[in-house]
Amino acid sequence: MHNSHLQAATLRLDRFLELKGYRRTQERYTILEEIYSHQGHHHFDAHQLREILLSKGFHLSMATVYNTLELFVEAGLIKKHQFGNAPASHYERTLGSRQHDHVVCLDCHLVKEFCDPRMATIETTVGEWFQTRVLQHSLVFYGRCTDELCCHRNEKNVN
Repeated sequence: MHNSHLQAATLRLDRFLELKGYRRTQERYTILEEIYSHQGHHHFDAHQLREILLSKGFHLSMATVYNTLELFVEAGLIKKHQFGNAPASHYERTLGSRQHDHVVCLDCHLVKEFCDPRMATIETTVGEWFQTRVLQHSLVFYGRCTDELCCHRNEKNVN
């Protein structure tokens, strides 16, 4: 599936590899296509990504996946997150993604996203306070689900 975000990501990867003098390997483009082929925005870790690729017949080592993800972070194609004390880093694509922040469940580590227009004002205010041009921010709230119907809710945490 080709979409405008995948096309823009491919172009960015082409330019980045050329600038750095890195090879254009099929593995890099296969991983990029998998990350940018999803319709909805999603978070993933390296093991989840490798499992998906293996299920599609692409046999890549974990080292290749990790190295490619780090290269994509450097190229600005994905963001890397370390949510709380979760053992694995999580990633999300950057192109086609609006600025947003995260809420993480402490029980099941489900990550939810939210966008609040007031964050732009806060960024500007903080920049003015500290005489800094804020380029990006990261805000993560941690909590436990209180939705009685949530399938991820841990019964031990009844409020």
